[in-house]
Amino acid sequence: MSAWNPAPTGSAPQADAFHAAASLEGVPSAFAATRDGIDSLLRDRGLRRTTPDDTARSLLLGAAATASIEGTPVDVETIAGGGGDETARAAVRLSTELLGLVPVWRRTPLQAIARIHALAAAGSVPDDDLGRPGDPAGVARLGELSRALGAVTDAPALVVAALTHAEIATCGAFVSHAGVVARAVERLVMVERGVDPASVTVPEAGHAAEVDGYRSALAAYARGDAAGVSQWLMYASQAFTRGAEASPLVA
Repeated sequence: MSAWNPAPTGSAPQADAFHAAASLEGVPSAFAATRDGIDSLLRDRGLRRTTPDDTARSLLLGAAATASIEGTPVDVETIAGGGGDETARAAVRLSTELLGLVPVWRRTPLQAIARIHALAAAGSVPDDDLGRPGDPAGVARLGELSRALGAVTDAPALVVAALTHAEIATCGAFVSHAGVVARAVERLVMVERGVDPASVTVPEAGHAAEVDGYRSALAAYARGDAAGVSQWLMYASQAFTRGAEASPLVA
């Protein structure tokens, strides 16, 4: 079973695949506080006054942050002007199309994931490999994740976003750009599930601010045990808070 849906070997998957992880000690209170902070930001800064420019700025900040995590430090002005290396340009290309994939995500998450990988990896891998997961075990885990995303859950939306991120990043389905895809999907889940419908927080910046902690938490998650999942989720709750603080609305 995947780390977010622990079950004894040979047993049936839980009907609510995200429930067990969302119920781990400390997770409910941590994510409730994080969600309260995000809601307060959006309310107090005036979500009704959010403009398309705020969203565009957030997406560019996210692109710069995700490029930085991949080892390409670049400022927003540079990438906004089309500068930077292929990694930076790919991050911007992905950011410009990401929110248009929300309807696709709602219908078929796997199709949206494939499109995100194609946008992120274009020019870096052979065309035949764009959007095509290769490892059979990783493909199976993506299928399991897709089914879980289509089912009813009582897990907080931020927990679902964090677990989806970690699963894509660590399942091994893609030989390249898995982290870029995972972070983009995390933002997409936050939009689609109503946490940040205008996409004005910058979750990627929350991860870029603590890159060592980010990588360590993902490695813990990849172990597949409850302690590792808990470490990732507790880390993610803090990263989401940092991502809210990086919003263009905070000025």
